[in-house]
Amino acid sequence: MLAVIKTGGKQYFVSPGNKIKIEKINGDVEKEIEFSEVLLLEKDKDVNIGEPLVKDAKVFGKILMQDKAKKIIIFKYKPKKRYKKKTGHRQEFTEVEITKISG
Repeated sequence: MLAVIKTGGKQYFVSPGNKIKIEKINGDVEKEIEFSEVLLLEKDKDVNIGEPLVKDAKVFGKILMQDKAKKIIIFKYKPKKRYKKKTGHRQEFTEVEITKISG
Protein backbone atom coordinates (compact mmCIF):
# COMPACT_ATOMS: atom_id res chain seq x y z
CA MET A 1 0.00 0.00 0.00
CA LEU A 2 1.41 3.36 -1.07
CA ALA A 3 0.26 6.96 -0.83
CA VAL A 4 1.32 10.48 -1.69
CA ILE A 5 0.57 13.00 1.07
CA LYS A 6 0.88 16.75 1.20
CA THR A 7 2.13 18.55 4.32
CA GLY A 8 4.11 21.71 4.88
CA GLY A 9 3.77 22.71 1.23
CA LYS A 10 5.61 19.58 0.06
CA GLN A 11 4.55 16.16 -1.19
CA TYR A 12 5.84 12.86 0.23
CA PHE A 13 5.64 9.33 -1.20
CA VAL A 14 4.97 7.05 1.81
CA SER A 15 4.19 3.48 2.76
CA PRO A 16 3.69 1.87 6.19
CA GLY A 17 6.95 1.66 8.11
CA ASN A 18 8.60 4.62 6.34
CA LYS A 19 10.30 7.34 8.37
CA ILE A 20 10.11 10.82 6.86
CA LYS A 21 11.34 14.26 7.91
CA ILE A 22 8.70 16.91 7.36
CA GLU A 23 8.32 20.59 8.17
CA LYS A 24 7.79 21.16 11.90
CA ILE A 25 4.31 20.41 13.16
CA ASN A 26 3.14 20.88 16.72
CA GLY A 27 2.86 17.73 18.78
CA ASP A 28 4.59 15.70 21.45
CA VAL A 29 6.90 12.77 20.82
CA GLU A 30 5.05 9.40 20.51
CA LYS A 31 1.79 11.24 19.67
CA GLU A 32 -0.35 9.88 16.81
CA ILE A 33 -1.00 12.30 13.95
CA GLU A 34 -3.28 12.12 10.93
CA PHE A 35 -2.62 13.37 7.40
CA SER A 36 -5.91 13.98 5.61
CA GLU A 37 -4.47 15.53 2.44
CA VAL A 38 -3.89 12.37 0.40
CA LEU A 39 -3.20 13.03 -3.29
CA LEU A 40 -2.73 9.44 -4.50
CA LEU A 41 -3.55 6.03 -3.05
CA GLU A 42 -2.38 2.65 -4.38
CA LYS A 43 -3.85 -0.52 -2.92
CA ASP A 44 -3.46 -3.99 -4.48
CA LYS A 45 -2.44 -2.63 -7.94
CA ASP A 46 -5.49 -0.34 -7.89
CA VAL A 47 -4.38 3.30 -8.22
CA ASN A 48 -6.74 6.02 -7.02
CA ILE A 49 -5.74 9.56 -8.02
CA GLY A 50 -7.39 12.46 -6.21
CA GLU A 51 -9.00 15.44 -7.87
CA PRO A 52 -7.26 17.12 -5.99
CA LEU A 53 -7.66 14.87 -2.91
CA VAL A 54 -8.68 11.24 -2.52
CA LYS A 55 -11.99 11.05 -0.63
CA ASP A 56 -12.04 9.23 2.73
CA ALA A 57 -8.31 8.48 2.57
CA LYS A 58 -6.11 9.11 5.59
CA VAL A 59 -2.54 8.37 6.54
CA PHE A 60 -1.64 7.87 10.19
CA GLY A 61 1.78 8.33 11.71
CA LYS A 62 3.65 8.59 14.98
CA ILE A 63 5.99 11.48 15.87
CA LEU A 64 9.47 10.14 16.59
CA MET A 65 11.34 13.39 17.24
CA GLN A 66 11.27 17.17 17.03
CA ASP A 67 14.68 18.58 16.12
CA LYS A 68 16.68 21.06 14.05
CA ALA A 69 18.63 20.26 10.90
CA LYS A 70 22.33 21.00 10.44
CA LYS A 71 23.27 24.64 10.17
CA ILE A 72 23.58 26.11 6.71
CA ILE A 73 25.78 29.15 6.16
CA ILE A 74 24.57 32.13 4.14
CA PHE A 75 27.49 34.30 3.02
CA LYS A 76 26.98 37.48 1.03
CA TYR A 77 29.96 39.25 -0.50
CA LYS A 78 30.49 42.17 -2.88
CA PRO A 79 33.98 42.52 -4.29
CA LYS A 80 35.81 45.86 -3.92
CA LYS A 81 33.01 47.30 -1.74
CA ARG A 82 34.07 46.01 1.72
CA TYR A 83 30.71 44.29 2.13
CA LYS A 84 30.55 40.89 3.80
CA LYS A 85 27.65 39.39 5.67
CA LYS A 86 27.62 35.92 7.21
CA THR A 87 24.52 34.35 8.76
CA GLY A 88 23.36 30.86 9.53
CA HIS A 89 20.05 29.03 9.72
CA ARG A 90 18.84 25.79 11.30
CA GLN A 91 15.49 24.58 9.96
CA GLU A 92 13.20 22.84 12.43
CA PHE A 93 11.74 19.49 11.39
CA THR A 94 9.60 16.65 12.69
CA GLU A 95 10.49 13.02 12.07
CA VAL A 96 7.40 10.86 11.56
CA GLU A 97 6.99 7.10 11.16
CA ILE A 98 4.04 6.10 8.97
CA THR A 99 1.96 3.48 10.79
CA LYS A 100 -1.21 2.98 8.74
CA ILE A 101 -2.84 4.00 5.47
CA SER A 102 -6.61 3.81 5.20
CA GLY A 103 -8.94 4.65 2.38
